[in-house]
Amino acid sequence: MNTVIVDSLLITLSTSKKLLNELTAAPYSCKEVAPYYSSIGTHIRHVLDFYTCIFKGLDRKYVDLTSRGRNQRIENDRNCAISEIELIENHLRTLYSADLNELITVEDDLGNGVITIDYTLGALLAQANSHTIHHYAIIAYILDGLGVDIQDENFGYNPTTPAQRIEHTKAS
Repeated sequence: MNTVIVDSLLITLSTSKKLLNELTAAPYSCKEVAPYYSSIGTHIRHVLDFYTCIFKGLDRKYVDLTSRGRNQRIENDRNCAISEIELIENHLRTLYSADLNELITVEDDLGNGVITIDYTLGALLAQANSHTIHHYAIIAYILDGLGVDIQDENFGYNPTTPAQRIEHTKAS
């Protein structure tokens, strides 16, 4: 079970590295696509903040998702982002033998104030993966708005999205 979850996270994050290696600096930091005017770098940084919060609190079994670093260098420098991804990948590899049923208290703001919720480690990692893919979809929208094509035709799609749906979306 750990192998499936950790490997899934590693595969998802490797997608970020592939994307960052394809992009130049200009589209990575461009904030000109409506309606949110956020950059690809902003979304990559946001995703990495989520993972950093997990690893910052894992030893204490208390993860504060409201305490994000918001490192501007990651937002603006692809190489810095790649280095951060590699650090997170190394942390993830330490979880192959972790107890995924271990309870972790998570602090978050769901829009109506800060609350604490008990998660299992496995559930928190699964949420991190889904959160990453969600932001990949936004990044794909930004790439489209910038007219930037990338090699990964499935970038931004959840693995559960049927292939025929992806093809139909690309054809329109």
